[in-house]
Amino acid sequence: MLFARVLWSMSVLFAVLSRTVESNGWTLQSNFLIAGPKSSFQASLTYASSVAAGAQTAMEECKYQFSLDRWNCTDNALSMLKPNTLPANRETSFVHAISAAGVMYVLTRNCSKGAFEQCGCDQTNNGKKAEGGWTWGGCSDDISFGESISKRYSDGVENGQDARAAMNLHNNDVGRKAVRQTMKRVCKCHGVSGSCTTKTCWLQLADFRAIGVFLKKKYKKADKVDYVRGQLTENNSASSKRNTGLKKDMVFLEDSPDYCRQNLTVGSRGTLGRECLRGGKNMDKYEKKSCKRLCKDCGYVPKRITTEVTSSCNCKFHWCCSVKCSQCTKTVTKYICVQRESKNRRKNVRKKSKQRRRNNLRGNNN
Repeated sequence: MLFARVLWSMSVLFAVLSRTVESNGWTLQSNFLIAGPKSSFQASLTYASSVAAGAQTAMEECKYQFSLDRWNCTDNALSMLKPNTLPANRETSFVHAISAAGVMYVLTRNCSKGAFEQCGCDQTNNGKKAEGGWTWGGCSDDISFGESISKRYSDGVENGQDARAAMNLHNNDVGRKAVRQTMKRVCKCHGVSGSCTTKTCWLQLADFRAIGVFLKKKYKKADKVDYVRGQLTENNSASSKRNTGLKKDMVFLEDSPDYCRQNLTVGSRGTLGRECLRGGKNMDKYEKKSCKRLCKDCGYVPKRITTEVTSSCNCKFHWCCSVKCSQCTKTVTKYICVQRESKNRRKNVRKKSKQRRRNNLRGNNN
């Protein structure tokens, strides 16, 4: 019972990735047997590597989506999956949603690749005519299989009956729905000389990047909720009925900190030392404002740092059989959030700078 409470499934997935499992002497398989589905040892072993890969995919996407945010989904985000360790805020909600989506995504993808004996293509609609005149066919990704197995791992460990458990389960579901809602229809034409006399279509998973973008939008529009008589309701709502609109939205229970300063208690590493972006014609508005958001609004200033980077270039193949490259050096400019200098320090710097200029002029005159 103790291990079942401590080695809950999603925490284990990320612990594997950060090698904490190895230090504790546990294997990936033994952790899933404890925290995953209890009905079948063999089933747990079959899906273990896919579930772990799904968790890693989710973590990488989380870091990408929040790379220019104050909270940037650093490794301490893993602890957000532990029961009651960090505030039940937007960021915790996103971690649950993206994790559930990642596990479902990889399970579904591997199913279509033939990695599991129990599943393959979803052909339930094959042969049916659609309104656009095309016909269902081909090999649709078996999204129902991925959803079912993902739910067993992601939801199976939420055995509480409190607000936090309800929030986690809700956001897990939002993540899985995102995988469904972003699926794309792929079609193939059939006919003489490339004509499209008939068209066959099937459903495929979108790139996981599209799912990450979809969930980031959900994160920005997340609803703050209350927990009343066993149900999640709109915040400050007098009604105890579950708001049907919440089913599609990410939800949270507590407000987030500003994440400007380090405070590991609330999962914040602060923005001091973070890199931001400046200039660039191809940047969007959010990227252009990253220095203001990460540095200036947090009381820091962006410092320009230039470094020389050497890399291989102008590589040519020589017969036979070697590749010879030149070494090229380029200057890379970065902007880092640093502490704002005090007024006295700035005055001293200006004085020293003026004094150096005077000395240089005297030396030139002599």
